[in-house]
Amino acid sequence: MLELPDAACVYAPTPTAGAQTRPQTLKIQFTGSGSEYFRIWIVNLLLTLVTLGLYFPFAKVRRLRYFYANTRVGGQALSFHGRPWPMFRGFVLLLLLGGAYGLAGHFSPVAGVLAYLLLCAVWPALWRSGLQFRLGNTRWRGLRLSFQGDLAGAYKAVAPLYIPAMMLMAGTAWQAWQDPTARLGAGGLVGVVGLVCMVLLSPYFMARIKRYQHEGYGYADQRGQFQVGTGKFYGLVLKGVLMSVLFLALGIGVGVGLGVLLKPSGPVNPAIGVAIGMFGYLLYFMMVGPWFTARLQNLVWSGTRSEQLEFHSTLSFRRLLWLTMVNWLLTALTLSLYRPFAAIHTARLRLEAVSLTVHGDIEAWQVRAQQEATDATGEAAGDFFGFDMGW
Repeated sequence: MLELPDAACVYAPTPTAGAQTRPQTLKIQFTGSGSEYFRIWIVNLLLTLVTLGLYFPFAKVRRLRYFYANTRVGGQALSFHGRPWPMFRGFVLLLLLGGAYGLAGHFSPVAGVLAYLLLCAVWPALWRSGLQFRLGNTRWRGLRLSFQGDLAGAYKAVAPLYIPAMMLMAGTAWQAWQDPTARLGAGGLVGVVGLVCMVLLSPYFMARIKRYQHEGYGYADQRGQFQVGTGKFYGLVLKGVLMSVLFLALGIGVGVGLGVLLKPSGPVNPAIGVAIGMFGYLLYFMMVGPWFTARLQNLVWSGTRSEQLEFHSTLSFRRLLWLTMVNWLLTALTLSLYRPFAAIHTARLRLEAVSLTVHGDIEAWQVRAQQEATDATGEAAGDFFGFDMGW
């Protein structure tokens, strides 16, 4: 599922003193073509396969440049100027960190926990670096965006998930070290508590992550503001859980009914049960995924603004659901060759559902004198790693 490119939304400058202008609405238009992107996609896919995945950062740069160049905000296109080699360094570093974590877990549970703690220790810094890299290399109307979130804020944002996740990992390792065959020892109890806390705190974690991201976005002298309370995220997740339960119950009922109709007497053929289960599984994600995506986009972007700019998102669940069903069907029938066309159609629907209301003179750019130096520092930090995470 293609996520909404956050860099497609920009912050307008403060108008000149005394300027009295009516609020104006800037529409977002996406002009990408499936046939054009197919040529980029197929070359990227072949080169990534030939190089055993090492071409992935270069492929990502080509994809971002195409999508950004075809995203027009108020009639002006975005541009992405990120270089692939910094992204390649970050990609290799991620592979090394992931490989070290995977290998450590095979030696001993304690080594796995230590490797996990190391990964947790550096991940927020890398995530922040990725945000700086993406925003610092994105331009609109000749000025580049920036990410101004601090390092401490990155660690605070992930803390609601990190602490219970560490409890889960430590408890699992403790249980394996003491007595792996025991049903539930002290270590296992710690792990269970950590797992329960992860589930209960997941909406809070989501809210913290989005707040850190959106309040760090900057353009000219504007800074993002996020006006969505944590309770809205809990409400969204609760509705998703209830929807999942109802859908699961409906799926079980339909499956039982089909089983009875297809086999009125005697045991049901296992193949029929497996086929029904797989169909229900796909249908579940086809329904719940677009619903959650549409509601989350509308919630997050309609609650994002700056001093002179307001965002509005009206992504329709029905339209996204229909598009998702069509994309899945055509992708399956074409053995995945329809994927670039599906990406184009999804990007167009999601981007064009967002509009921007500007309060002030859009032409009156006011960039603080020290902004250039601050942005340069952020871009240098992002270029050092070249990560592209959290988007």
